[in-house]
Amino acid sequence: MATMHTIIRPPDVGHEPHNPVRDDSKASANEDLDREPDGVPHKVVGMTALFSVMLAMLVAFMFLAGGGVRIFGIILAVIAIPVLVSGLGRKADRDRDHVHPSR
Repeated sequence: MATMHTIIRPPDVGHEPHNPVRDDSKASANEDLDREPDGVPHKVVGMTALFSVMLAMLVAFMFLAGGGVRIFGIILAVIAIPVLVSGLGRKADRDRDHVHPSR
């Protein structure tokens, strides 16, 4: 059997590498692997994207309809955008992990 060249041979690390994400016994005492790493509830991010797109489509269709519907589209945008932002902000504060804040 021929020996492998040193450049081709895989390096010898000397131990089996353990990733703490996959091995709970290797995690440190203050490391919580179940929290959302950025501290923002991901459900709220998804709902923000969904409702923003739906609202933008509704207002765009109201503008395309023209006439008096265009005025209602402007009124809807002026009222709905602050309500959407404040409502999702309150939900984010409720759902945020206050025990393990982001780093």
